[in-house]
Amino acid sequence: MTAETTSPQAGGTGAAPGTWAPGEHILWRYRGNATDRFHICRPMTVVEDSAELLAVWMAPGTVCVKPVLSDGTPVHREPLATRYTKPRTLTRSPWFGTGVLKLARPGDPWSVWLFWDPGWRFKNYYVNLEEPRRRWARGVDSEDHFLDIEVRPDRSWEWRDEDEFAQAQRAGLMDAGQAERVRAAGRAAVEQIHAWGTPFDAGWENWRPDPAWTVPQLPSDWDTAPARPAS
Repeated sequence: MTAETTSPQAGGTGAAPGTWAPGEHILWRYRGNATDRFHICRPMTVVEDSAELLAVWMAPGTVCVKPVLSDGTPVHREPLATRYTKPRTLTRSPWFGTGVLKLARPGDPWSVWLFWDPGWRFKNYYVNLEEPRRRWARGVDSEDHFLDIEVRPDRSWEWRDEDEFAQAQRAGLMDAGQAERVRAAGRAAVEQIHAWGTPFDAGWENWRPDPAWTVPQLPSDWDTAPARPAS
């Protein structure tokens, strides 16, 4: 398929002041739950940045930061009962498999990720419930909320990681009030899925990255605190 460098929403209202241009590199970071320290960092390439939407691309092979257990065991391999209580450390590793397109509307307590199988066969959307992203000069910061929604090309959907969502509450990473707010956000996202509203209706599954784009590098100061919010 021919590569496309414009978004399916090109020709709209355009970018707001202080936004990033297509092709710029930014950081998409997550703080650890119940802490102010960042434990996930993904260098991304900007696809579109407007008053309505931030779209960014994580290319295959991008070196990212992620948490692992102190002995190097991947977090998802630890039994659920101790997954959030065993000591952790951080590691750098490349993103394996196909890339990920992330779409986020300002203020939404979720982002929508698009996945493809090899050969650009569209696989699924993934609604990642998270704190609304805070912009700063070099990227966006958020906090993951464990609970997610998988949306298939036929528009069917299902909750994902409900067991992790429940265990996070038992481990003290999320209180009852926050958990209910996350559930409410999930229900709002499901309404968008049922209505097939933004961004599901915009044709993003047909988008392709510019072949001239380079893979963003992970900076040594990836975990720096924002000096000030981006204007």
